[in-house]
Order: sequence, then C-alpha cells, then structure tokens
Amino acid sequence: MARIFDVAIVGAGAAGMMCALTAGQRGSSVVLIDHAKAPGEKIRISGGGRCNFTNIHAGPKNYLSANPHFMKSALARFTAADFLAMVDRHRIAWHEKTLGQLFCDDSAKDIIRMLLDEMRTGGVELRLGIDVAAIEKAEAGFRIETSEGQIEARALVIATGGKSIPKMGATGFAYKVAEQFGLAVTETRPGLVPLTLEPGQLTELTPLAGVAVDAEVRHGKTAFREALLFTHRGLSGPAILQISSYWREGDAITLSLEPDVDFSAVLKAARRENGRQAVQTVLAQHLPKRLAQYVTERLRIEKPLADLSDKVLDTVASFLHGWVVKPAGSEGYRTAEVTLGGIDVAGLDSKTMQAKTVPGLYFIGECVDVTGWLGGYNFQWAWASGRAAGESV
Repeated sequence: MARIFDVAIVGAGAAGMMCALTAGQRGSSVVLIDHAKAPGEKIRISGGGRCNFTNIHAGPKNYLSANPHFMKSALARFTAADFLAMVDRHRIAWHEKTLGQLFCDDSAKDIIRMLLDEMRTGGVELRLGIDVAAIEKAEAGFRIETSEGQIEARALVIATGGKSIPKMGATGFAYKVAEQFGLAVTETRPGLVPLTLEPGQLTELTPLAGVAVDAEVRHGKTAFREALLFTHRGLSGPAILQISSYWREGDAITLSLEPDVDFSAVLKAARRENGRQAVQTVLAQHLPKRLAQYVTERLRIEKPLADLSDKVLDTVASFLHGWVVKPAGSEGYRTAEVTLGGIDVAGLDSKTMQAKTVPGLYFIGECVDVTGWLGGYNFQWAWASGRAAGESV
C-alpha cells in the first residue's frame, strides 16, 4: 500500500530541507527522502565546518546561467537578510568574514539543526537511507518506487544537486528525471574547482607548491581579486576557484600578483637607495620569498639593481601584473564545489521552479542551470529556490 503525501521531495540538502520546511509550515503533508544516512552533508563540510551559509551581497550578477534573469524572482523574494533572520531567531552566532561572506561562529551543524527544527515544526517526515528506484506520473500526481516501498504525492520536488563531490553520493539523478519527463539539460561541467597544469609547466612551478599570494586573476573581461595558491597539481585558492567557472579548456588566464604594488616604482626607488641590492631581495619584501626567487630566475635577472635599466625593471613589473598561464584542465568533480549547467531554466517557471510542461514537478538548487560565485552564493540560491518551490507546491 502506497504512502500518500501532498509533497514528496527527493534530496535532503540545503534546497530540499528549505522546500520541505516551507511546504510543511504552510500545511502540506511532506515527506523528504535521501539515500544518505544524514541530512545536509554538504552543509556540514562547507566553510571548513563552519558553513558559509549566505552572502549579504547575493544578487543576479553573482550567478551564471544560460538565462541571467531566471534567478531574479526567487532571490528577490527570499534574500540573504531573510535567511539571516531565521539564523538569528534560532540564536546561532555568526560573523562576516570577507566580501560579505557569513559563517557560523561555532559549527555548520547549527544550520542543519535549525533546518531540522523548522521541518519538525512543519510536521515533515524525514526518511534517510532510502534509494529511489523509479518515478512515474500517476493520476493524482506522482508514484515513487523506493527501497522501502511506494510513495505517492500530488507534487514532486527534485533537489538532489549536481555531480560535484561524488564521494558524498553526488550523482546525475536529477538530470535523468528531467530527461525522463522531457526537460532539456544543458552541458554540465565542474565549477569552483582547482585548475591543473601540463607536466612541463608543473615541474617548473613545483618549488612554489604551498605558496599563497594576493592576486587578481582574469579571464577575458571577468576578474576576481582574492588569494591564489600554487599546488602540486597546479593552481588553487579562492581567486582560481572563482575564475574556473568562466574558464574553458584551451583558454589562458592572466595573473596579477599583489596588484596594489607598483613594482616598477618600487624597484626603481630601491635602485636609487641601494643599487647593490638584488631584485629578488626587493621583491621578497612584497612577495613570498620562493615566489620572488622564481620570478628572478625565470626572467634570468642576476645583476644588482644598479646594473639594470628602466626597461628591465619594467619587464619584471609587467610579468608580475600580467603573467599569462594556460591551464591544462581542472581537478574535476572530485574537488569541484558545484556543478555548472544543469536543467535548462527555459523549461522552468522562475517564480515557482515548476516544470512548464509537467504540472506538479519541480527542480531546485544545484541541479538547475544556476551557479553562484564562491562565498555563500550557492547556498543562497538553495534557500531561495527551495522557498520558491515550497510556497508553490
């Protein structure tokens, strides 16, 4: 005998829990199911265990999608301030880190507990460790075959995320459901992911592994100013993760190291004050020592400052603010924080997240072709899209 609910939600992550608590508190009978043994696993590990749960600057400009207007409605109707009000209501201590990023003072588990408490208030039935075998359209809605029996619901919400971090159980489940019901899925690829270098380039940069520096990283007209980290595989750090969502294989990126420093002026002033100094010595006052050494060795600058022309010093400055690197690829879904692309938003109602051609079927969160920048933006999309669907089901 099938269990019957008003709403069935598959995926107990950020978007799924927000949708469940919203629908439940509006009076719908809701079941939330997931194959994982615990809810909110991506929430738990995010932000180094403290969960960068939103960003106070979240707006359409911080998202990538085939339709840059699609996310406007949901983000406007449930803002970062709205989510923060819920956090404050549950007396969860938080702080702003940088660039509008909000984190828990204590633990990401506080956010999970808050969502679970809100779901209990709405009478949501949470069922974990359950696999979905099949979904089909039924007369009154949808029939879901699970490893623990059949569920029927008037509305079905898919909130199973994308392909990023497969070791946590991420799959392409949502895309299969979309295709089953005739919805298009755009090309998917890893986003917010470290970039790799070809073997020769990697060998050359091996001495820099572990070195971090403030940088502006540019791809075309898009640029991000944050930390850059050299790794044993290539390039990482917030600035690289950000630009990775815009980068495509075969493209080059440009690194500007310590962009606020006028290296040309610094080197010329140092030459006037003490021409016996080495360029490396002066650069090391503004850059990590290993990086300063690498730059002078790469540019083959061995003479003291007094023996170097303005042109040579300008060349050093130009390299530091215009270092062109051509990544070989990315580390893939294994380390990607999000999945770019996904269910084509042309097939969804932007106000409700409902499939235009399949009444009662909704898609929310990361599985949709809406991807935010690093820094709490993807969680805000999860909250906003989950709330939009929760108010509609």
